[in-house]
Amino acid sequence: MEHKIYLQDVSLRDGMHAIRHQYGKEKLKEIAIALDKAGIDAIEIAHGDGLAGGSFNYGFGAHTDWDWLDGIKDALTQAKLTTLILPGIATIHDLKKANDLGVESVRIATHCTEADIAPQHIEAAKKLGMDVGGFLMMSHMNEPKALAKQAKIMEDAGADCVYVTDSAGALLMDGVIDRIKAFRDVLNPQTEIGIHCHHNLSLGVANTIVALQHGANRLDASLAGMGAGAGNAPLEVLVACLNKMGAQHNADVYQLMDIADDIIRPLQERPVRVDRETLSLGYAGVYSSFLLHSERAAKKYGLDTREILEELGNRNMVGGQEDMIVDVALDILKSKSN
Repeated sequence: MEHKIYLQDVSLRDGMHAIRHQYGKEKLKEIAIALDKAGIDAIEIAHGDGLAGGSFNYGFGAHTDWDWLDGIKDALTQAKLTTLILPGIATIHDLKKANDLGVESVRIATHCTEADIAPQHIEAAKKLGMDVGGFLMMSHMNEPKALAKQAKIMEDAGADCVYVTDSAGALLMDGVIDRIKAFRDVLNPQTEIGIHCHHNLSLGVANTIVALQHGANRLDASLAGMGAGAGNAPLEVLVACLNKMGAQHNADVYQLMDIADDIIRPLQERPVRVDRETLSLGYAGVYSSFLLHSERAAKKYGLDTREILEELGNRNMVGGQEDMIVDVALDILKSKSN
């Protein structure tokens, strides 16, 4: 490949969803140090829904973001300590607090049609001297050219990189390629392009590679796919593929294999895999972090989780509407009784 790949691990942020945000402080630090030693370029740490995401709506974490972040920067030798915020959940005050704890890179995440709520956060992060990524979630819900216009809003605000974020794991490879090409058509050459794929249709690695081949160089992945739904593109698998491609990167695939199998998999209360429920997320185009909420609602009301997920997809529900899942379940229950 012509350009150096930037690998960002999301096991300690997106991976929070897989264990209900219950990472212990020492275990999180152990994983961060192991990733750093394995040559990963950036390690993202926060509640699964970003800084300040711990709440009744999204789920309370075992610790606060500040507890998780405390002391991590000093333990890293080369990896950037990164985090993620969603405007409306986290504030600029939260961003400054994270920066004081050593966070030097941040992704500002919005729904794929709502980039206009991100500029003040992007500008604040740039004033702090941070590396800033724009993160367009549920990218399958916006057509390539329209999505690229959203990316341009983030770039104009100062973002160093903008991501195609397949939060539902619903994009096929052509859909990824079209969006990366659309980004490249409108963004400045110096603005990097990132790709963040979920694995609900088993395409997380394939979609990441085709994005790389068409101009993305910041690649997200997680150990053993640790993440919402069927998880993210599995980091160790992605790196193995990159090695076979002769791509330039800093990661050690054997070390990543060991961390994935020896440390991460034993933490998974619900196996992170493609099964009937997680496949339904990608098939219906539903936000991956809705899975555990939907499973709880299905169990409570005697429904099939897939029914709930299908209806969430029909209603075009997006991240932040977790509180509506019970309402959807009750509506389905009512329709069955009529």
